[in-house]
Amino acid sequence: MADRTSAESSPAAVWPGKRLGLPEAGPGSMAGLGRRIVALLIDWLIAGLISAAWLGGDSLLTLLIFAGMHTILLGLLGTTLGKRVVRLQVVRGPRAAGVPRALLRTVLLLLILPAVLSDGQGRPLHDAAAGTVQLRM
Repeated sequence: MADRTSAESSPAAVWPGKRLGLPEAGPGSMAGLGRRIVALLIDWLIAGLISAAWLGGDSLLTLLIFAGMHTILLGLLGTTLGKRVVRLQVVRGPRAAGVPRALLRTVLLLLILPAVLSDGQGRPLHDAAAGTVQLRM
């Protein structure tokens, strides 16, 4: 029994999301950086295409479209088009975060630094501040 306890407390037995009660791998595990970046790029591309179709690709309009897509889709559905493609969802507990938390998360994401720094559980700071987590589907 002592061997099991020491094995569980060793660094090899700790993975991102363990302290949140998430599995190490597979559906329901914390999303990796690669998938998160691909989803972000897809969402930026979609926002850019919509912006280009409306006003010739104005960067402020692209930013507003991106922020609106993220806030509404994450708040209500827990996923964006880019996250859906790479099979990710953003949740707070068992359901979508809700629009107010999605708005907070999106504003912090746009500040960039909270998105590249993480808390002690492997979550980016914009997720930690909003009380959300990105999971693999």
